[in-house]
Amino acid sequence: MNALLARPWIWSFVAAAAVWFATALVTGTGGAGDLTRAALTFAAFYVIVGLGQMFVITLGPGNIDLSIPATITLSGTLALKAMDGTPGSEPLGLAVALGVGVGVGFGNYALIRALAIPPIIATLSTSFIILSTAIWSNRGLRVKPPEALADFAIGATLGVPNLALIALAFTLVGWFLLERTIFGRRVSAIGQNQRAARLAGIPVDGVRLATYLLCSVVAALCGLLLASFSGGAALNMGAEYLLMSIAVVVIGGSSVAGGDSNVPGIWGASLFMFLVVTMLNTYGLSAGIRLMMTGLIILFVILAASGRRA
Repeated sequence: MNALLARPWIWSFVAAAAVWFATALVTGTGGAGDLTRAALTFAAFYVIVGLGQMFVITLGPGNIDLSIPATITLSGTLALKAMDGTPGSEPLGLAVALGVGVGVGFGNYALIRALAIPPIIATLSTSFIILSTAIWSNRGLRVKPPEALADFAIGATLGVPNLALIALAFTLVGWFLLERTIFGRRVSAIGQNQRAARLAGIPVDGVRLATYLLCSVVAALCGLLLASFSGGAALNMGAEYLLMSIAVVVIGGSSVAGGDSNVPGIWGASLFMFLVVTMLNTYGLSAGIRLMMTGLIILFVILAASGRRA
């Protein structure tokens, strides 16, 4: 038990379970099932974008991708426009989303490497360009996804939301990349000491490029799923995922200094972030109190995790 509690990511699951029970006390046994399904569904989006952000943050201090919200918006907009609600056009939408992710990833790292711009500034700059492109291409139109894709996004398999299953697949792939591949070990090594990694023969620039590409592609796929789930793409659809993608990484037990990541904690943190807002809404608290309580609860979880790690 002591060894389990010493793991930073366990505290996000403990917090999520506590908040679930506190909410279920009000909703009752009948609402507990709906609460669980809603948590799995909406937390899935947090998990997907959090995994991409986690890889970038693992690269070390200063590495962060602020273009995730704009990438989500542009991907969802262009993918749905390409499909135009036509049955059987799902592969085209997927290809468009992947293309957006690859383009954004290359653009981000081109600014970081070629112009020696800090990642925060570079990704923030590209986010304005990406969002402007989304606004230009959207023009106020709300194109619906193909019916089959929309049904899949809101559907479930054996009682488990399909989006949760997709997020689980992303999680397993992310864990495998980080823990069982040379790429993952190189990402961690760069995060621990970039200069030492370069002297050891690690292709630092190539690994960083691949990491930013990975983050952008994951965000673009999330945009396609989110637009399909919502029944259309909106210009503000990715707004909440900027801070959320960072929060689930930190609360999940990953080090903001880089070099130390916790893939399981992304799930605990994502469930916690959704459930805490749901709990405060259930108890009927005002918006100001909800925000204050959310901040205090998040701070407590982070302190608990960091204390155990120390």
